[in-house]
Amino acid sequence: MTEPDPRRPDGWVLKDRRRIDPSTGQVRSPGTPGTAGTPGTGAGGRSSDSDIEQTLAEDVAMADAVTAELEQARATESQLVGDLQRLQAEYLNYKRRVERDRAVAGETAVSSVLNQLLPVLDDIGRAREHGDLEGTFKTVAEQLEGVLERLGLQRYGAAGEPFDPAVHEALMHSIDDTVIEPTCVQVLFPGYRYRERILRAARVAVAEPPHGGAADTTSTTNGVTDSDSDSHTDNDTDNDTDNDTDKSV
Repeated sequence: MTEPDPRRPDGWVLKDRRRIDPSTGQVRSPGTPGTAGTPGTGAGGRSSDSDIEQTLAEDVAMADAVTAELEQARATESQLVGDLQRLQAEYLNYKRRVERDRAVAGETAVSSVLNQLLPVLDDIGRAREHGDLEGTFKTVAEQLEGVLERLGLQRYGAAGEPFDPAVHEALMHSIDDTVIEPTCVQVLFPGYRYRERILRAARVAVAEPPHGGAADTTSTTNGVTDSDSDSHTDNDTDNDTDNDTDKSV
């Protein structure tokens, strides 16, 4: 049954494919215009099975298209996530490098200023040793030393500690039988370090143990000891004496 639809634009119609006519309650005969027909009959033309197959084919095609779009979206998402992770790693590396460079630049600047103040600290130390550090000068000196200590400046070097060429500079050398290893016996100028950086090595006088005790030990040269050399010398002398006696006879 074909009826014009007044609610739709002109030319639009609705096709009633119901097998039972709602007006009469009778079963419609196949091929009636506007009704669902069987294959090869009437204007209805297409069977319900064909409609189902067509609908299923359309649904499958739509599902395939949606699946393809979903896979493409997942691939795009994976690529974007990888790019984001790579950018984040590069940013973190850049941030660490900048912070490290900033710290190194700060330490270099502070070290340069502290190096310029070391002669002033030496003068303050000499004045303290001679008893000239008094009054306002003493107060200013103590405040300066306190500020430099809070900045990280450390003073080191003391008499009696083992000599270490990495942190000590030997200006004087002597032999002392009271020490068993190279030892700093006098600190001429204290050393200073800033954090892990040596600003100035401690300048010291070094005493070493005498080497006379080593002479008592048997020295070896080219695998021959001194005692072996003496025995060979005695044997050579005896052989020369015997040869002279034979010649005289």
